[in-house]
Amino acid sequence: MASMETEPTTTATESSQTVQEAGYTRSAGPPPNYFRVDFLLRLLLLASAVSALVVLVTGKQTKRIATGQQAPFAFVERDAKFNYSPAFIYLLVALAVTCLYSIITMLSSCVFMFKPAPAAKALFCLILLDTLMVGIMASATGTAGGIAYLGLKGNSHTNWNKICNTYDKFCLHIGSSTAVSLFASIILVVLVLLSAYSLSKRSYH
Repeated sequence: MASMETEPTTTATESSQTVQEAGYTRSAGPPPNYFRVDFLLRLLLLASAVSALVVLVTGKQTKRIATGQQAPFAFVERDAKFNYSPAFIYLLVALAVTCLYSIITMLSSCVFMFKPAPAAKALFCLILLDTLMVGIMASATGTAGGIAYLGLKGNSHTNWNKICNTYDKFCLHIGSSTAVSLFASIILVVLVLLSAYSLSKRSYH
C-alpha cells in the first residue's frame, strides 16, 4: 500500500521536472491581462485617426493662376481640394473606418479589462481584425503619400508639374494628414504585437 501511495507523487515530480527541462514553467495564477494598455493604445488610435480625418477634410485652397492672356482673362481661379484625387478619398474612407473600428474595439477592451483571464478566442479575433486594419491604413497612407510627393516634387519624365509651390496650404494639410495616418498605422501594428504577446503568454498558464 505504501509503495502504491508514493507512485503518484513520483509521477508528478517527474512531470514537473520534464516541464522545467523543456525551458518553461507553468504559473498557477491567471494569465496576464494587458487590456488596460490595449485600451490606451486604441484611444490614441482614435485620436490620431480623427485628427488626420479633420486635417484632410479641411485641406482646400483657392488660388488665382496667371494664364498669360489679355484682360479680362489674365487670371483664373483654381481650387485644390482633397476630393479631386481618388487617393485622398481612399484615405478619407480608411480613416473613417479606423475611427469606427477603434470605438468598437475600445468598448471590447473595457469589457475584457476587468476580466482576470480574457478568452484566447477574443485575442485571436483582435489579431485578425487589427491585421486587416493595418493593411487598409497602410495601403491608404502609401497611396496618399505617393500623390502628395508627386505634388511636392512633380515628375519631369511624365511632365507632371509640382503644385505645392502654389498651393502651399493645401499641401501642408495633405502632408500632415498623411503623417498622422502613418502614425495610426504604426499604432495598429503595436496592437497586433500586443495581442499576439498576450496570446502567447496564455500557453504558459
